[in-house]
Amino acid sequence: MQGLRPVGNAPWEAVAWLLRLAVGCVLIYASADKILHPQNFAAIVKDYRILPEALVNLTAIWLPWFELVLGVCLYTGFWRQGALFLATSLLGAFWLALIVNYFRGIDVGCGCFTSTPSESAPMLWYIGRDALLLALPLAAWEAQRRAGLDADQVR
Repeated sequence: MQGLRPVGNAPWEAVAWLLRLAVGCVLIYASADKILHPQNFAAIVKDYRILPEALVNLTAIWLPWFELVLGVCLYTGFWRQGALFLATSLLGAFWLALIVNYFRGIDVGCGCFTSTPSESAPMLWYIGRDALLLALPLAAWEAQRRAGLDADQVR
């Protein structure tokens, strides 16, 4: 009887699946341009003034590939729970980095979806957008909770 779940959970399971799919697509899309232009992305990472100089290039090369792997895992369902946890953590870290720089008075070209520093929206726009992006995996967690899914049952 372990595999049987009430039928009433199906809508929440579908919502959780759609939200995980959305997060996966966002991460895959976000990684593409940064993977193709790591030097440009390194300049954006450096502009955040959070990492030591020695870690900027490594981060600019590693981070987009990490986003891609997480996105593919969420999209395909491979290691969903771990990928959802890491995606939530990553999006939270991005959001926090924007907030920190906003209060430090540093206007960074977000670098969220492109490696070209031509993005010129106000910092509050980026903070708001990243808050909405962070809400996606958080909502997926809540939908999974409402569906009564634990880590072993999520497919």
